[in-house]
Amino acid sequence: MPSAPSRFRRSQRVILATATCLVAATGVLEAAGAAHVAVFIVAVGALAALAALVGESIEQIGERLGPGPTGLLQSSLGNLPELLVSIFALRAGLNSVVQAALVGSVLGNVLLVLGLAFLSGAGRHGTQRFDPEAPRMLVTLLILAAGSALVPTLAARLGAASRHAVGISDATAVILLLVYLTSIPFWLWGGPEAADEKRVVGEPGRARPGAGRAKPEPVLARRALANELLWPLGLAIALLAGASAASGAVSEWFVSSLVPATKSLGISSVFTGLVIVAIASNAVENAAGVRFAWKARPDYAISTILNSPLQITLLLMPALVLASPLIGPVHLTLVFPPLLIAALAVALVVVCIVVYDGEYSWLEGVALIALYAVIASAFWWG
Repeated sequence: MPSAPSRFRRSQRVILATATCLVAATGVLEAAGAAHVAVFIVAVGALAALAALVGESIEQIGERLGPGPTGLLQSSLGNLPELLVSIFALRAGLNSVVQAALVGSVLGNVLLVLGLAFLSGAGRHGTQRFDPEAPRMLVTLLILAAGSALVPTLAARLGAASRHAVGISDATAVILLLVYLTSIPFWLWGGPEAADEKRVVGEPGRARPGAGRAKPEPVLARRALANELLWPLGLAIALLAGASAASGAVSEWFVSSLVPATKSLGISSVFTGLVIVAIASNAVENAAGVRFAWKARPDYAISTILNSPLQITLLLMPALVLASPLIGPVHLTLVFPPLLIAALAVALVVVCIVVYDGEYSWLEGVALIALYAVIASAFWWG
């Protein structure tokens, strides 16, 4: 039997070594009372590496469960580093940072990561075509979830129920969690890909792209990109537990240095949540979607990338709203700043248009990345 180190491919060894070194460096800087800016910068890198390690561990465990349970496991634990950062930020009363980070994670995936996937895939292989049914389902659920989360904002901003923002937010959060719970059987049965397979089987003469494969590949499995041995189950669980524990420590150090560091750097706290926290704790882990696009697997790329913002809006966001009274001094609500609402609405409309035609070009990727840059620049000063 191969030794444990031989089971790691090069990129996995890099992720593990980087996470270990950056976590240790962050701890040393914090213990030594180093400048807040230094702790902040190193902690950002540690969070990104830990997010990637959590994603690798989850997928290794999920390989033994099949694509449906893998998707459920990913939806439950995939945003663990971001959840921990949000918890410590709520404890510190930084609700605006948490709101910005939640919206920023959605924007980072549907604009930045998806745009990079389009640019890399179509730039290398030309215009890419994919079966649009599964992506349409994911986009529809994402729009419904995000739209529901924005209702409390509209109610409060338009004055219809401004005194009941907390109650409306809590009610909306409960409903979104119920939608997530009812979706669990759907994910266990294989998710949108399985539903698409059943639909195609029932339509004589119609072939799904890639239907010639002898065995379906899990959508979220990076093992589809290379033939390699699985980690031992004990190793995968141990690394997931270790990365989760390290994420908790780094998140606390990150949040404690956030306010003084951003003041020193001249960066607004909202920009920190929208861009820095979102990319560090979420988008890096979802770079697997870009790799799928690079390997000319557009179906897998789009499904992988869109699953993450869906789990944020259906699970992470409502869970934080309901738990916030027990965590921090201020109740987290779904009443967002108007610019965040506008940015989220525009992004989802654009992604819906891009996905629904069943193909993408490199220019669409450039457009998505440019829109993300414009939105990020709008929050640079506040």
